Amino acid sequence: MITPPLAATQERELYRRAERHVKMRLGLAVHAIVYLLVNAGLWFLNEAHGGYRWAVWPTLGWGIGLLAHATATFLVTGRQRWIEQMVRREAERLGKTG
Repeated sequence: MITPPLAATQERELYRRAERHVKMRLGLAVHAIVYLLVNAGLWFLNEAHGGYRWAVWPTLGWGIGLLAHATATFLVTGRQRWIEQMVRREAERLGKTG
């Protein structure tokens, strides 16, 4: 079996991770848009019929879920960037001292 050069393997891995991060962010954007549209509809129905403001509960519950989704998305993508920065700095430091 012939193995591809290391640079090509690293490039594919970088592309795969970038693609994953973009998909995560797009998923979050879709989630946020659906959240806004559905909850706007719920609030409209609630106000149209008057009475108790029940729409606050699904808005709050789903909002917590959306916040968790956003946190997970930015922790994963931010963590990866943070690790890459640390590795780059460490490699530079080792190159200067070694």
